[in-house]
Amino acid sequence: MALMAYISRTEHFSAAHRLHSPHLSDAENLETFGKCNHPGGHGHNYVLEIILRGPIDEKTGMVANITDLKRWIKDSVLDYVDHRNLDRDVAFFVTRPSTTENLAAFVWMRLCQVMPEGMLHKVIVWETPKNKVIFTGEGVTAKDIEECTV
Repeated sequence: MALMAYISRTEHFSAAHRLHSPHLSDAENLETFGKCNHPGGHGHNYVLEIILRGPIDEKTGMVANITDLKRWIKDSVLDYVDHRNLDRDVAFFVTRPSTTENLAAFVWMRLCQVMPEGMLHKVIVWETPKNKVIFTGEGVTAKDIEECTV
């Protein structure tokens, strides 16, 4: 049996958003999201950690090549969210609020489109140094991944 290992890559990006659900009235949005529902929005300096799990390849000694992981993250996620307004610039957030939970799910689905199946273990998104979301893909379907657009 192959040895199993976890590898992690951390990236940073800045993005603006407004916590506002299209499924709630303006009054309900204000009550639910408070100052984060301000019409002008606000921004964060996010920290993104991607954790992969897999067998250590006997020939390369790697679970995955970090160069590939860096490219997957940049091409599938960072190029679409860094220095962007999530609500205006990313189609995924047109029908759902741009919470950190939904952002983590978005990252998961985007990476699943380009990575070998079963390798992605965990996505962690820090909105602030005190608030983070951990997403492991629970509940995501193949249709969700296919329909996750930017």
